[in-house]
Amino acid sequence: MSIIDSVRKSLVPIHPEGYVFVAGFALAAFLLDYLSPTLGWIGFIATAWCAYFFRDPQRITPLREGLIVSPADGVVSAVGFFLPPAELGLGAEPMQRISVFMSVFDVHVNRAPITGRISKIAYKPGLFLNADLDKASEDNERSGMVIDAPYGRFGVVQIAGLVARRIVGFVKEGEQIGVGDRFGLIRFGSRVDVYMPSSARPMVAV
Repeated sequence: MSIIDSVRKSLVPIHPEGYVFVAGFALAAFLLDYLSPTLGWIGFIATAWCAYFFRDPQRITPLREGLIVSPADGVVSAVGFFLPPAELGLGAEPMQRISVFMSVFDVHVNRAPITGRISKIAYKPGLFLNADLDKASEDNERSGMVIDAPYGRFGVVQIAGLVARRIVGFVKEGEQIGVGDRFGLIRFGSRVDVYMPSSARPMVAV
């Protein structure tokens, strides 16, 4: 294997959704460099960060029967019983929920927590509060989907944050999705909530 091939294999790919942003940052960096080398260096560092933000690494998903995996990289910010968003149609009773907060340094490509059929996708406009706050689940802009799985119905909700202003979805209603499959991306800091049947047993803590 050549050195070039070795370097290429070690690099984490950038998700296509990020190409236009990386290109925009790079163009701004060249313009800033024309005005001032110092500003140019700042621009190139920002471009490198943008490419880092949109990285889409390969994941090895655990396939053990009955296992629910995290839909996002980040920190577990809440575990408990909460009312699911009304637009998902999951009922008016609290469901087991695990929330994962993503900072601007985490991978923002989201993956399905379980295998099943996507029976519903619902978008709700809202505010852009800090996604780490509990009230963000109710007040912030969000996009949710319901997955009908062998173990029950699951809700997966992408929540925009203080910096995040765009939720991008890769799937449609009626599609079959496998655990670990990419289903969406949130730009620049955000959160994902997973609503599970009461029989689910959390194996993580805040």
